[in-house]
Amino acid sequence: MLKKSILFVFALLFFVTAAFAAVNINTADQATLESLPGIGAAKATAIIEYRTTKGNFKTKDQLLEVKGIGPNILKKLDKEIEI
Repeated sequence: MLKKSILFVFALLFFVTAAFAAVNINTADQATLESLPGIGAAKATAIIEYRTTKGNFKTKDQLLEVKGIGPNILKKLDKEIEI
């Protein structure tokens, strides 16, 4: 019983930590990008195309160069993403 309780606590901590982890926009896949606020399938595809053709993002502000992403979306994403 104690082993199950300890395992449960570790699993809970893992999922809580994962839920608050920022998404790396240079490595995130389509589904992960779509989970971000204001990012749907088209914008996620545009982000992936941008980094494939122009290289990894060096700053969060470079997202403004992606079609469909403006200052309001970037503001929503600020704490949700990392480089």
